[in-house]
Amino acid sequence: MSGNSQSEPAHERTPLLSGDSTRDDVGVDSEQQQPGDNSDEEQIIIVEEVKGLKLWTILGTCWIGVFLGAIDSSIIATLSAPISSEFHSLSLLPWLATAYLISNAACQPISGRLTDIFGRGPGLIFSNLFFAAGNLICGLAPSAEIMILGRVVAGIGGGGLMTISTFLGTDLVPLRNRGIIQGIGNICYGSGAMLGGVFGGLINDNSSWGWRLAFLIQVPPVLVSAVLVAYLVRLPPKASGKSYLARIDFTGVFSLVSFLILLLFGLNAGGNLVPWTHPLPLTTLPLSLAALVFFIIWEYRAAQPIIPVRLLFDRTVFTACITNLLCCMIQFQSLFYIPLYLQTHGVSAAGAGLVLLFSPLGDSPIWPLRIAFFLLGSGQGGMLTVTLLACLAAIDHSHQATITSATYAFRSVGSTVGITIGSAIYQNVLKDRLWERFGNLPGAAEEIKRIRDDIDELNHLPEGWYDGVAASFQEAFQSLWFTLVGLAALAVISVSLMKQHTLHSTLARK
Repeated sequence: MSGNSQSEPAHERTPLLSGDSTRDDVGVDSEQQQPGDNSDEEQIIIVEEVKGLKLWTILGTCWIGVFLGAIDSSIIATLSAPISSEFHSLSLLPWLATAYLISNAACQPISGRLTDIFGRGPGLIFSNLFFAAGNLICGLAPSAEIMILGRVVAGIGGGGLMTISTFLGTDLVPLRNRGIIQGIGNICYGSGAMLGGVFGGLINDNSSWGWRLAFLIQVPPVLVSAVLVAYLVRLPPKASGKSYLARIDFTGVFSLVSFLILLLFGLNAGGNLVPWTHPLPLTTLPLSLAALVFFIIWEYRAAQPIIPVRLLFDRTVFTACITNLLCCMIQFQSLFYIPLYLQTHGVSAAGAGLVLLFSPLGDSPIWPLRIAFFLLGSGQGGMLTVTLLACLAAIDHSHQATITSATYAFRSVGSTVGITIGSAIYQNVLKDRLWERFGNLPGAAEEIKRIRDDIDELNHLPEGWYDGVAASFQEAFQSLWFTLVGLAALAVISVSLMKQHTLHSTLARK
């Protein structure tokens, strides 16, 4: 693969450059041009296609982190109840998940730009170390606040582990073969997500350390992954005459993070911590909308945006991102509330996790849930691969990392908003139904609060309460299921609007 790249300066939209690299791990062409007179322009280096053992070794190293990150994203599904009960606050349950996913959503949009600047390898090392530190904090957390802090730190690392492995696949493999690589990566992610609930539930039910060991046991393999990444993953980053910091869109980062935090805090607080008419949700939700509008305007004009808003106006890219958002809302609401539903029916944390594997649970009539999880997982896996390939085929190779970051950002936002909206629906319907049935009884306020905060309270209800409480839980969960059906219908409409593009057989896309 050679070319005449020395005839004119490279710029950000150059689809292919030949060149030389001081790195010996992944080859690039032998006539790589150095930055031209315009030092502000970035030089895009497309490496030679890597095949065989070297390719599988590099990607396998990345997939270790993907597998562990997926476990960590779903482990809370079966551990949320025992963790919340230990800290005596079931109303904080959604924050155990959303704290992780908020930091994911904040990290993933900037991971494309940062690894374009600093390199994929350093980005993966950073992500592994943060992921390990976050799980260590969770395992040793003395309070709910420290626990949530640990989830935030782990989420930053987990976000990088997911996105950077995808960038590497596109860096090294032509689009024609990209689906196979992405499919294997999705198997790693899906296996981890499926095993996370089982893993957490089994450790919680069978270890003297309880749920804490489920976090601590992840630290050693993550550190091993970091060492392997440092040795194996060495791809040259983009070159530019600008300083590293000058190439980072800090204003875009701040406005995006502000949007997410304000939106999620307002949704979680409304109807749960305070009434919807309270100044807190009435202030945070409009401010989140303002932050989103500012972010879109700023990114549209930015020279080097963290998310290329202009590309989002492409029909394929836009509909693919919306489909990712909707499907992840569905996936994570199901992932976190079906195990909770089972636990309200007396199934243990481990048993709830085993439903994710379609394992038998005695005579419990849960086969519809097994079928539902199978269909959910199959559809989600196919959607992730198809929409990613559609986005990559619709844009120039120079934007592959940033547009991939955008798709992951939509996934993370969908996951986070899905859990938060699910919590708002679940908690509000549950509270309303409990007050309708028991609000006039003595001590009702205290008992209803205990029911909402600690699922173990179902075993200690006052006489005559059980049937009414069970019906209230059932109605709350039914409201969630109908919400998911509506979201699925919107996702079908969105994905049907994507265009078909060519999948090229070379990295040069010729």
